[in-house]
Amino acid sequence: MVLANPDTMARAKMSSPLDMLETSCTRLVRRVVNLPRAISRVVDQGLDLMTAAGGRRNHHQFPPPSVPLHHHHPPPPYQPTNNFQSNWDFLAGFEQQFGVTHPFFYACRFVEVLKMAQDEHKFVFLYLHSPDHPFTPPFCKDTLCAEVVVQFLDANFMSWGGVANIGEGMHLAATVQPTTFPFCAIVARGSDDSLVVVQKMEGPVTPEELVETLQTTLEEQGLAFDNARVAKEEKRRDDIRLRQEQDAAYSASLQADQEKVLKRKKKPQHQDNANPNTQDIQILIRFPNGERKQRVFSRREKIEAIFKFIDSLGLPEVGKNYKLVSSFPRKVYGVDQMKMSLKDAEFGTEATLFIELI
Repeated sequence: MVLANPDTMARAKMSSPLDMLETSCTRLVRRVVNLPRAISRVVDQGLDLMTAAGGRRNHHQFPPPSVPLHHHHPPPPYQPTNNFQSNWDFLAGFEQQFGVTHPFFYACRFVEVLKMAQDEHKFVFLYLHSPDHPFTPPFCKDTLCAEVVVQFLDANFMSWGGVANIGEGMHLAATVQPTTFPFCAIVARGSDDSLVVVQKMEGPVTPEELVETLQTTLEEQGLAFDNARVAKEEKRRDDIRLRQEQDAAYSASLQADQEKVLKRKKKPQHQDNANPNTQDIQILIRFPNGERKQRVFSRREKIEAIFKFIDSLGLPEVGKNYKLVSSFPRKVYGVDQMKMSLKDAEFGTEATLFIELI
């Protein structure tokens, strides 16, 4: 007597018309990237991460930082909502059905997770839960709660989950527009606060396939993210260096002005009376942001000299398109007055000018 192969019997048992239709549809809608890598290498990488992390993290800890954000093809604008309670409901219901071993889902508004991920240079792993879909229970139990998936997500991503037809999860579903479930996505915060979808994973997948897709995304986007982070850091250093140079130039200018004032005070009084037009004018300049700068000018200098002094400060909020205004009496000094001397402008020994942006 020939014994039937158990796998053959199981396949025969599942090969009803409905099962065959579901299997065929699944092959059509599943859009997971499967690269030609040995799955065993990915699992080994995940296990190495588990060892490095020292086991599963407590739910009250944050995941360690990993890669920065990347801009891909943005979906329709995401509108954040206040549905904090529904996120707690999702987490409680998930743990009640599938246990406490799962990715660390942040029980807060999705936009807050996006901001935290941006600060820590991470992607967000988004999971939209469809309780009534037949593929949801096996995916959650066998894939999403698999230890290798949990450890890899917690080490490299910030995870957020919500029910696809309730509260904030429903708004996100309208934005990312899943075609089938289970649905996961790797997303990030765009420069204009939009939602950037980097990768979608739709339909049932194995733990190895999910880790493979997550790992591939990190490898493909990591170099571009590192370059963006380096460029941002270089710009920050350049801004600091420019500000230091401007401060040094201003300090030197202020010291020179003070020396000029000191020399003028030491001159004999009859010299000032003999030539009053050579007296200096101390001008206080007030900027739109409330900052003030002070410098001494000669009466023989022209209004243009004040503009050149302001431009030398390189303040980005001022730019080049502005005019100077005195308050009492109100007088405006612009392009037409550039060649007017301070003497002809009838400034006293002290004057205050306001910058008025055009």
